Amino acid sequence: MRAKTVAMLLLTHPSMLDHTGPPGHPERPQRLEAVLAALEGMPLDRREAPYARRDALERVHPSAFVSAIESVFPRPGEGMIALDSGDTFLCDASREAVWRAAGACTAAVDAVMAGEDATAFCAVRPPGHHAEPAQAMGFCIFNNIAVGALHALEAHGLKRVAVIDFDVHHGNGTQAVAQKEGRLFFASTHQSPLYPGTGRVTDTGVAGNAVNAPLPPGAGSEMWRKAMEARVLPALDAFAPELVFISAGFDAHRADPLAEMALEDEDFAWAAAALKEAAGASARGRIVASLEGGYDLRALASSAKAFVEALVG
Repeated sequence: MRAKTVAMLLLTHPSMLDHTGPPGHPERPQRLEAVLAALEGMPLDRREAPYARRDALERVHPSAFVSAIESVFPRPGEGMIALDSGDTFLCDASREAVWRAAGACTAAVDAVMAGEDATAFCAVRPPGHHAEPAQAMGFCIFNNIAVGALHALEAHGLKRVAVIDFDVHHGNGTQAVAQKEGRLFFASTHQSPLYPGTGRVTDTGVAGNAVNAPLPPGAGSEMWRKAMEARVLPALDAFAPELVFISAGFDAHRADPLAEMALEDEDFAWAAAALKEAAGASARGRIVASLEGGYDLRALASSAKAFVEALVG
């Protein structure tokens, strides 16, 4: 039998480049183009992200909310619809991207649980970690990573899954799910104060299953790594998840225009290696990562490449 040469699953779809907002909006198609160009030539099992199933979405989002999103897309030529004061948008071509971004996470779970690949990276947009169960916000429509996490619990019968979020903005939507679901561990490093103003140290989830490590503006590698080593990684080990998810936002990079932290490419590689090691025992090395933020194109591309290279190993 020929040895397997592909080391990691990559899920994406061209429709995600058609999801466009107003001129100058930071969450633009060029973000995904930059990431995919940076990953070109790497040993990845590239697949198209499928549509998310309705039942998978409704594990996180109420049926009425999913129906409302289905009904709100503008028709061709009608322009753009803003969902929250202009930050979060839909155009006539957005529907496929929105449904496939969430579908990427469930498909990644299915593949990883089937043993097809130990790790997966969902190169998707729109991002998802700000989307609360009944509220689209912060560029996010559905909470892609939470949809994947609850799919792992319900469709695959896992008892404990974890989401680690190192986006510079707190993943309020994912935490909202963890506040009601004790089988889901959520940990976040993020700048504070900063949008959306959540993620206090005192937010500990429904069963002590949430860990927040807010960091001040200007925090760099040393402070961030210490927060990961002192708070996030020990709590993750204690939870002993059977599958690890990563909300991979790269906007804590020093070059990012939307925040004021000072991480470097090497920090994201370090995080990938640390989380890969943490997933080695209880999770059998199984990791599903999904793209969140990152708005300087050059920094986003180089950070994502360093992160994926470290996951591939």
